[in-house]
Amino acid sequence: MAGAEGDDSLYPIAVLIDELRNEDVQLRLNSIKKLSTIALALGVERTRTELLPFLTDTIYDEDEVLLALAEQLGNFTMLVGGPEYVHCLLPPLESLATVEETVVRDKAVESLRKISQEHSPVDLEVHFEPLVKRLASGDWFTSRTSACGLFSVCYPRVSSTVKAEIRQHFRTLCSDDTPMVRRAAASKLGEFAKVLELEYVKSDIISLFTALASDEQDSVRLLAVEAGVSIATLLPQEDLETLVMPTLRQAAEDKSWRVRYMVADKFSELQKAVGPEITKNDLVPAFQNLLKDCEAEVRAAAANKVKEFCENLPEDGRETIIMTHILPCVKELVSDTNQHVKSALASVIMGLSTILGKDNTIEHLLPLFLAQLKDECPEVRLNIISNLDCVNEVIGIRQLSQSLLPAIVELAEDAKWRVRLAIIEYMPLLAGQLGVEFFDEKLNSLCMAWLVDHVYAIREAATCNLMKLVEKFGAEWAQNTIVPKVLGMANDPNYLHRMTTLFCINALSEACGQEITTKHMLPVVLKMSNDQVANVRFNVAKSLQKIGPVLDSNALQTEVKPVLEKLATDQDMDVKYFAQEAISVLALA
Repeated sequence: MAGAEGDDSLYPIAVLIDELRNEDVQLRLNSIKKLSTIALALGVERTRTELLPFLTDTIYDEDEVLLALAEQLGNFTMLVGGPEYVHCLLPPLESLATVEETVVRDKAVESLRKISQEHSPVDLEVHFEPLVKRLASGDWFTSRTSACGLFSVCYPRVSSTVKAEIRQHFRTLCSDDTPMVRRAAASKLGEFAKVLELEYVKSDIISLFTALASDEQDSVRLLAVEAGVSIATLLPQEDLETLVMPTLRQAAEDKSWRVRYMVADKFSELQKAVGPEITKNDLVPAFQNLLKDCEAEVRAAAANKVKEFCENLPEDGRETIIMTHILPCVKELVSDTNQHVKSALASVIMGLSTILGKDNTIEHLLPLFLAQLKDECPEVRLNIISNLDCVNEVIGIRQLSQSLLPAIVELAEDAKWRVRLAIIEYMPLLAGQLGVEFFDEKLNSLCMAWLVDHVYAIREAATCNLMKLVEKFGAEWAQNTIVPKVLGMANDPNYLHRMTTLFCINALSEACGQEITTKHMLPVVLKMSNDQVANVRFNVAKSLQKIGPVLDSNALQTEVKPVLEKLATDQDMDVKYFAQEAISVLALA
């Protein structure tokens, strides 16, 4: 019996070993995902002595199995007996950190970083730090790239002699022969600088940063730019000019567009890191150059930062800097040949109006907005319309209507239906910004015209739009301006327009409330039940089902029920079906 019990306890590991050696990848993957269950069944002792050695020995599998294993091991601390035994997890993770597949290595490094926090300072020096050294001096570049991600997690908690060794290893990796390793070191340079003492940032990190930023590979240089921004935040103001700025200036004019793109992309963070003086003297001309760059990707990245850059300029000379240095570049970008550049600019340009104030906006920015509203690229136009509210706050509705509304009306009648659709979607937003009188005067007729558009998607969107407008302006407004026009379409010779009446009634009944629905809308729906076209009749049944809950029981019994019963005996199958469905949903049977 005792023997049988012993076999029982062996059972899970036997199953795991079988499944781990199975030819089917899916089975191996499943067993790795159940690893924590198996470790629980084995207990901490056997997990340490049997399971982990077994896993360390069998690392020769499909990448997805290894990825799952690397992830699982990061959560294994309690399953091996808590923090004092956490170092048992290092051998399998060390092997995983040297495999060829990048995602597996990255996941192993992520798990190692996680469990490094659970090592005591002594264990960190005895077990973890030697692992980092082994990886850093491995023969294959794979282990050396993995080591780069581990320096910053162990550095703060080790003795000063070990710290010196770690710095030396990092220095070596920064000048490694393999570009992939230098790339990994450059990507972790900023993170490593944050845990170093300031004196070593100045003595060690700056020289590494300078070397990486002038590396022959642009993929290394662009990562060094990112590190430069982090380093700039760590240094006192007086050191920035001499230690960091020359290298960043050089990066902003790098021969590779990818490096310049990175500078443009990180520009706002850089601006905050270096402070107002350097911004005025150095960053403004650099930003001008990026906005005029010969590569569209760089111009787009810089255009995206225009508003943020202008907002963060020192207040005393902000307006002058924008008007003399930034705005001329922006004006050129409005007519850029690349639509991504124009689109990026359109998404932020409206924000300049709040910074520049009313007069400058009217004189300088409005012509630019107008030009973008008429741009042939729909995304540019949309980005302008969706940000109109911030301009409205600055220049007021009258000015806005005289300058920008004609352009909006023109778009609303555009030959391309997708352009019309986009404008409809912004109508409730515009209506909210412009107010009811203005809306009635200028835009109401447009909204009604869309209901009889020849494209169904436009008619459908126009119906939704009416519902949102009624929610905004109230039922009384609907009764006076919208409902009569909608109901007038019930007699339209085109059956599609008659159906639009029904769709509008479905959408409006709830927003308009019981009185308007019973008094004005219901008689029209009931009358349409005699329509010649079956599609209209079955939509009558669907409409009655939709507006039924808004009506009182008297109207349901005396007016709706007879009509639905008549439709339920219609010759058309669909009309019958929807009439019967409405009867049962409204409980009129």
